[in-house]
Amino acid sequence: MTSVLYDAPGPRAKRRNVILSVVFVAVLALVLWWVYKTMDDKGQLEWSLWKPFTQSEAWTTYLLPGLADTLKAAALAMVIALPLGAVLGIARMSDHRWVRGPAAVVVEFFRAIPVLLLMLFANEFFARSTDVTSTDRPLYAVVTGLVLYNASVLAEVVRAGILSLPKGQSEAAQAIGLRKSQVMGSILLPQAVTVMLPAIVSQLVVIVKDTALGGVMLGFTELLNSRGTLAANYANVVQSFIVVAIIYIVLNFLLTSFASWLEGRLRRSKRSTGAVLGVDDVDELNAGEVGGTFATGAEK
Repeated sequence: MTSVLYDAPGPRAKRRNVILSVVFVAVLALVLWWVYKTMDDKGQLEWSLWKPFTQSEAWTTYLLPGLADTLKAAALAMVIALPLGAVLGIARMSDHRWVRGPAAVVVEFFRAIPVLLLMLFANEFFARSTDVTSTDRPLYAVVTGLVLYNASVLAEVVRAGILSLPKGQSEAAQAIGLRKSQVMGSILLPQAVTVMLPAIVSQLVVIVKDTALGGVMLGFTELLNSRGTLAANYANVVQSFIVVAIIYIVLNFLLTSFASWLEGRLRRSKRSTGAVLGVDDVDELNAGEVGGTFATGAEK
């Protein structure tokens, strides 16, 4: 059987794929066994090192407050960066050069700077030019750096999503007299959302993970920073890294799962273009049309 994208593998290719799969599983099992044996030899699997995570103190004092700060910074950055990125992306497609030019400069400038540098600059700005307290300054700096960088990236995602649509969409809308703003808001953006959603979700996952940069450089008490305090108190560095990694995996998995569900729902909602007519409705329409035709003929 031949697909549109590839040729179905033959007997030799199937055997080769099976052999490669078996080899991969065997190598993976060996790596896992080596990791387990190494940790066991170093005493990293002792119950005393894992026991703190079964107690509420480790969670309520360190991990959960750190997770709350991570979610707070990520949520603020997402709420600000998404609309700002959409505005910048649409501005880059403007017919007016005085709008398109500055938007392009802003996007290219902030997209070229590492997000960590943006956080450090923002921290110095808030320290020297504002009255933000030293307690709130790390949060402000982290959110500012994440917004500036990710809004510029999301602007390119929005622009690419809109440009990926067929030109006939905008041409048909303009043919019936819609202005460009109406075409963008009513025709192009609603269709581009489904196209852009996977890339947007990937960038939201990046936002969640990049909050850890603020903990490393600015002392922001996010999840990874709180892990360091927990490990210092319980002397379980490796174990705390593993637990925090699992938390990040679960958090990002929930985010991508929600996005997949939302994307599927959006695609299903666009399959129907109007009300569904039953057989009786069609018969009534046909009968009315025939009757109207006979009536017209009789009048003539």
